[in-house]
Amino acid sequence: MPALFKYKDYTGVVEVDTEAKILFGTVIDMTDVITFQGETIESTHQAFKDSIEDYLEFCAELGRDPEKPFSGKLHLRTQPEIHRQIFRVAKRQGVSINTWIEQVLEQALAKETVK
Repeated sequence: MPALFKYKDYTGVVEVDTEAKILFGTVIDMTDVITFQGETIESTHQAFKDSIEDYLEFCAELGRDPEKPFSGKLHLRTQPEIHRQIFRVAKRQGVSINTWIEQVLEQALAKETVK
């Protein structure tokens, strides 16, 4: 199971390359690519922090806002009748609207990843 590092609201996933004898990782929950590596947990954690700082400095030099990690909050606007139907279906299933929508989205994503 990969390890997770956290720093300034960013999350890095760490994996092990047994052949190269290194730890390496990627910052997740964003579209910009930030990677890091090290030989020990401590050096890899520091490399993760350094990579975040380098990314923030690079964005500042470009005059652009750094990408924020995905929050997990997705705002949805829909027609009142669709909202009413979603409410009714979720209530019949004994779940919240949010839970129902999340289940529907997970099912749709599962179909897409199978293709």
